[in-house]
Amino acid sequence: MSLSLAPAHLKRYGEIAWLLVKYGRGPLVADLQRDLPSGQDAGPTAPGTGTPEELADDLERLGPTFIKLGQLLSSRADLLPPAYMEALARLQDQVEPFSAMQAREIVESELGVRMGRAFDEFDPVPIAAASLGQVHRAVLRGGRPVAVKVQRPGIREQIVEDLEALRELASFLDRHSALGDRYELGKTVETFGAALLAELDYRREAQNLMLLRRNLESFERIHVPRPIDDYSSERVLTMEYVEGRKVTDLDPMTRLELDGGTLATELFEAYLHQVVIDGFFHADPHPGNVLVTEDGDLALLDLGMTGRIPSRMRDTLLRMLIAVGEGQGDEVADRALEMGERRENFDEPEFRRRVSAVVGDFAQTRLEDLRVGLVLIAVSRVAGETGIRIPPELSMLGKTLWNLDGIGKALDPSFDPTGAIRREAPNLLRRRMKQKLSPGHLASALLDARELAQELPGRLNRLLDLLSKNELRLRVDAIDETALIGGLQKIANRIAMGTVLAALIVGAAIVMQIPTRLTILGYPAIAVLLFAGAAIGGIALVASIATTDRKSRRSQRPAAGKPL
Repeated sequence: MSLSLAPAHLKRYGEIAWLLVKYGRGPLVADLQRDLPSGQDAGPTAPGTGTPEELADDLERLGPTFIKLGQLLSSRADLLPPAYMEALARLQDQVEPFSAMQAREIVESELGVRMGRAFDEFDPVPIAAASLGQVHRAVLRGGRPVAVKVQRPGIREQIVEDLEALRELASFLDRHSALGDRYELGKTVETFGAALLAELDYRREAQNLMLLRRNLESFERIHVPRPIDDYSSERVLTMEYVEGRKVTDLDPMTRLELDGGTLATELFEAYLHQVVIDGFFHADPHPGNVLVTEDGDLALLDLGMTGRIPSRMRDTLLRMLIAVGEGQGDEVADRALEMGERRENFDEPEFRRRVSAVVGDFAQTRLEDLRVGLVLIAVSRVAGETGIRIPPELSMLGKTLWNLDGIGKALDPSFDPTGAIRREAPNLLRRRMKQKLSPGHLASALLDARELAQELPGRLNRLLDLLSKNELRLRVDAIDETALIGGLQKIANRIAMGTVLAALIVGAAIVMQIPTRLTILGYPAIAVLLFAGAAIGGIALVASIATTDRKSRRSQRPAAGKPL
């Protein structure tokens, strides 16, 4: 099946195909080279020669959709080697700002009010500009300073068009390449598209800000800006203005005055709380989104990218993090297998060996070089290479902790993330137990217990009645004895027939040496008749075997095609 080339997407097809040829490997490149749109030039670069830094530059050149795609891929250890992940993780999403006049028009259109009635001040020069929008400092009527995030004009239409092209190419690769079949690129693009379109709705980000504020109320040194609902919409987000500096921009004097160890520990514990207790976490804590405020606290910004973890997976992740901290490779492998989905080619011994090696190497690392996130990323990569699908939440969490490790080291070079995990593990376990004893969980457990209490007497009565009458039967699905005996009988018949035919041939050869008056073509008649009988019997046996085997194959085809 060839690629359906929508005319509106031809340019994007060529650009994406060029990227894949430049950075791809193996069967993916071969498939794409055979199916490039006519007239499209793959460029002078030889397949597979692009460097990680060039990939980041090329994605920036292709625009906002591909910048966001690069940020997503930087968390997919099962798809990309570490060098590419590191290069893409540095994509800071910095682009040229659009004009202040366009920003004013969008704000007035979205809020339904003139700028002068909504703001006393609105700085025309943005303090930050990204691929999806830019942020302006402003002052509300009454003197309250705020940050106003304005969505880039025309960005939704551009992203929708790019996503359509990506979906078609991913579907094509899933059908025609080993890489697509192995990693299910279509599902990856669908997940990416849903997350990106959700990020375009600033009302959702406002809800995320409020949710994270409530979840982190107990962490006094962590601040999340409050959204201003009356001044927010789908394309405009107004929130408290936070004055601060990036963690990586602190000068030596400020670092000396800052209580970096306490901040790093509280930040790490806050993220463990988000992941294990709340199941909702800020998934993009790069230095630009974590500020040191004037009061010496930390502020978390930009909740466009968040992660959610189901309740059952939280306990597994907690056990995995504890096992990483303790250097227990077998336990880490067990927890990964508990979360993952095994493919047909899954090599469990190889997976366990490589995970144990990764965790073992980590356990021997010097304190100042410990990176918990790198271990989770490495486990995700090993899983993808050995044939097990790990939930994307694990890769996203690995990247989040990787960024968090770097911020912790920037705040306090001696910060020990594994020590923080060990210290916080008992508190997390206690909170998880308390969470499971909430009224909702207790009510659900009581309903299950009531159903069991109602049904148990009747089921026990039926079981005991069958036992007393000796009518209890266990049904075990095993081999079909009738078919097995029939098959053995056919084998025995064929062996017996072959023995008889062999005896006829041997007898004919012996009789051939005895002269007789009755001959056929000059040979003893009895010997000729024995040879003829053996020949006819041999032909009949071969025909019977061929006919029986053909019928057997035909009868098995419908059953083999049915889903299990």
